[in-house]
Amino acid sequence: MKTKMRFKISLFVLLISSFVVNSLAQDIPLVYDVENTGASFPLPVLPAFDDLPIVNPLTDPFEWSDGNGRDTTFASWSQRRSEIKAEFERYEIGLKPTRPDTITASYENNLLTVNITENGKTLVLTSAIVLPAGDGPFPAIIGMGGGSGSLPADIFTSRNIAQISFNYSQVMAHTQARGQEPINKLYPDLIYMGAYSAWPWGVSRLIDGLELVQDVLPIDLKHLAVTGCSFAGKMALFAGAFDERIALTLVQESGGGGAAAWRVSQTVGNVENLAATNHAWFIEDMFKFAYNVAKLPHDHHELLAMVAPRALFVIGNPSMEWLAEESGYVSCQAAAKVWESFGISERFGFSFVGDHGHCALPASEVPEVEAFVDKFLLNKTTTNTAITTNSFPDVNYNRWFEWWGNDVSYFPEQFAGETVTIEAECASLGADWYKVADDKASNGAYVVSKEGKQNTKKTTIDEASLLELPFSLDTSGNFTVQVRLNCPTSDNDSFWAKMDDGNFNLKLSLGTDGWEWKKFGSFDLENGEHTLTLAYRENGGQVDKISISSLLYYEPTGMGDDAENLCDPRVGVYIQETQNAYNLGQNYPNPFKEKTLITFEIPTSSYVSLKVYNMLGAEMAELAGKDFSKGKHNIEFSAKNLSKGIYFYTLKADKYTASQKMMIE
Repeated sequence: MKTKMRFKISLFVLLISSFVVNSLAQDIPLVYDVENTGASFPLPVLPAFDDLPIVNPLTDPFEWSDGNGRDTTFASWSQRRSEIKAEFERYEIGLKPTRPDTITASYENNLLTVNITENGKTLVLTSAIVLPAGDGPFPAIIGMGGGSGSLPADIFTSRNIAQISFNYSQVMAHTQARGQEPINKLYPDLIYMGAYSAWPWGVSRLIDGLELVQDVLPIDLKHLAVTGCSFAGKMALFAGAFDERIALTLVQESGGGGAAAWRVSQTVGNVENLAATNHAWFIEDMFKFAYNVAKLPHDHHELLAMVAPRALFVIGNPSMEWLAEESGYVSCQAAAKVWESFGISERFGFSFVGDHGHCALPASEVPEVEAFVDKFLLNKTTTNTAITTNSFPDVNYNRWFEWWGNDVSYFPEQFAGETVTIEAECASLGADWYKVADDKASNGAYVVSKEGKQNTKKTTIDEASLLELPFSLDTSGNFTVQVRLNCPTSDNDSFWAKMDDGNFNLKLSLGTDGWEWKKFGSFDLENGEHTLTLAYRENGGQVDKISISSLLYYEPTGMGDDAENLCDPRVGVYIQETQNAYNLGQNYPNPFKEKTLITFEIPTSSYVSLKVYNMLGAEMAELAGKDFSKGKHNIEFSAKNLSKGIYFYTLKADKYTASQKMMIE
């Protein structure tokens, strides 16, 4: 009897919970009357590049920009969404201008004309309209570059849905001449803006025009959709994310800079990652993150999430490697958590189907697109839009966002692997390189190529150009090579690199602000002996130290980990360094649950600071802040008040600074 009663109570609780979720979902709008519901919220204070924390997995869409907690309630979403918008504008695309005061529109002979005036200049948008027969008002699809984008027009004509073309080149060319585009005349102070700020602005102004002529053009403004494919797929996504008057966003094969997350894309092969995307589409400042993607305070799963609570359907094509569809799939799984949190998961779906041409919708995906069109443009509420078609059964997407809701960002797997560090001055130096003493360089020296030496073509690389760095590995796996460089100008920021007997690959745009670590690529390596070979492309680039690591998403900081054997920079021969050294050891045990021991060594008596930080850079504990005598010292750290996850501990003594990573289980 007790078991039956417990079952009845549980069933009652489930029914009540389901009723509450469904009731809340019914109260959440499908579309809005305004472009940006969060316009009145204050802008978040966003850090400069150097002050941004490192977050290796995907960022938490519910966490406030200032790091002070998170909020998963729908009541707070408009404000949080406005913060995400500000982050994209600040770090990726530039400011999307608000609606100008002076806009006029007319509709005649199936042509919509919108005149936008700002700063004494006028930009004109014209759009061909395909209207169904009848009186309307008709739902409408706005196609990037064409009435239905790259989707079959029959999906819309057969359903009496109007088609509206967005002529994006009337705003900005496909590959802009920065500062010389039509929109730049209206906003001369925003010549730095990327195309994915300009084009969505144009879509919004087109919708303004539809509002102005609604008495003569029978468009149902509550049922507007946008669509596009490839670079126009990104365009449609940014338009749908940034304008809340759009009820349905259909994103087709948008690739890097679209649905794919920058962080994931850097791990999945020869794809459009942040370093390889088109500069004209984004602001130049975004490319500071090219080799520091983990410092972005957002990622593109949050661009997808900005569409919530409205409807979004993402279409992918895994046959095309460049599109980074595995990354897009992970991004979609992460973004889905936002719709799920609001109890409206049926408003978001995705389909990744291959074996077809670029932007050619396969027959199997047509019913899936039609389902979203029927439900969100034609109000067929019983249509099933729980669509998650994909060809990635073995991809562990949860690891990218398992940390959400915790204080510290982490991946669930252990940070296990091998790291080898090599001093550049210990390399076999070609005749065109020489050593320079510098106390800001690891081991007190760096190497630099001689003035006037260049290898702009691979065919001119010779023995004199080379830095040959032999090393040995105890394990096999995928190893990431990072190099500590000082390349302050565009005239000295490029190199050639190869592993073992492979081909030289060009490493461009590695400019730094002082000494910085830059990624040189990843290699699948077996245990045993290897040689990394660098060659200058331009003269003057300073090379200090090389890190070769299989640790997941390992980011060396400062001067990096100490090399096991250091050479004497004066003569270039290897010697074992046993004394007169600063050293911060790896804590033991690591990982640990309650207590761990941290060891450090200083060559002279001095004041020592030792502090623990979380992954966001917030100080969690001070372990030392006093004078210590010369020699080795041990400090026990108790973590009983800290959550599980990854932390850093940093030692400062005189001019020496070093950090190590530790994990609390």
